[in-house]
Amino acid sequence: MDPAVLDLILAGIAPRRDESLIVGFDHRDDATAYRLPSGEVLVQTVDFFTPVVDSPYDYGAIAAANSLSDIYAMNGRALFALNICAFPKTVSPEIWREVLRGGADKAGEAGIVIAGGHTIDDTEPKYGLVVTGLVEPNSLWSNDGARPGDILILTKPLGMGILTTALKNELVSEAEIADAIVWMKTLNRHAQQALQDQGIKSATDITGNGLLGHASEIARASNVAFQIRASSLPVLSRALPFAEQSKVPGGTKMNKLYLGDYVTIANDVSLALQWIMFDAQTSGGLLVSVPRDRMESAADALEEQGVFFAVIGDVLSGTGIEVVS
Repeated sequence: MDPAVLDLILAGIAPRRDESLIVGFDHRDDATAYRLPSGEVLVQTVDFFTPVVDSPYDYGAIAAANSLSDIYAMNGRALFALNICAFPKTVSPEIWREVLRGGADKAGEAGIVIAGGHTIDDTEPKYGLVVTGLVEPNSLWSNDGARPGDILILTKPLGMGILTTALKNELVSEAEIADAIVWMKTLNRHAQQALQDQGIKSATDITGNGLLGHASEIARASNVAFQIRASSLPVLSRALPFAEQSKVPGGTKMNKLYLGDYVTIANDVSLALQWIMFDAQTSGGLLVSVPRDRMESAADALEEQGVFFAVIGDVLSGTGIEVVS
């Protein structure tokens, strides 16, 4: 949904306060964190969307990975999940079985079960998960934990939204964006596990609001400024020609309009990279604010786990996001 429209929908709705609610929607975090009577902290999320690829199996796996990512972005350990299914009855049940198989296999890879769910008939297919997990109370990652001096890292390349839109418009084949599909199906679990003991306080996963949209949520919640180096961004190369021609998803354009003057971009940053930074991702990587004195050990831990990452910027005092070349 257009973030500006979401603001209008939520305006005036006062949430009921609960002292056990550690993280709600105040700072647009990835999942809710709730302290149980035992002292344990429950983390829970829900996410679903329409198909982004042609393969039903891959669609199910991508949707499941995307849903699980919210738990990992809070430094949580997933426990179990529930399916959310809106499947048109006009389409063969075998298709929807493949979607569910993809989701179940990805949940299995994450070490959890899908314990049930809910299914309705709908004119447009939608699939995703409700995921429940636990997090250590003193190890929770949230949007308000970034501090000046931290280093920003990103654990997947950008450009997935542009490529899935190109696929939808038959400008590329599924084979031509096979690398993007692999990235979307990749769990952020290993990145989270590698970083869980590195003194990190703030992280998010890059999804529909794009890199700059999700970065702005952390910067605003933490009362800090971000400086992002466009030349350091990892980008799926096949997305660049479409970005150069402004062939980007509608959500990407809405992200740019919504952020307005909060983001300033140097004149020498190419139009293609500007669109890439606003691009509405599906199952993107983790954006992590790493304490500077832990960066070397964090990098070693990521490399030991075989996790891709790129250092893309810095956390500074001030407000707003500055993109430099």
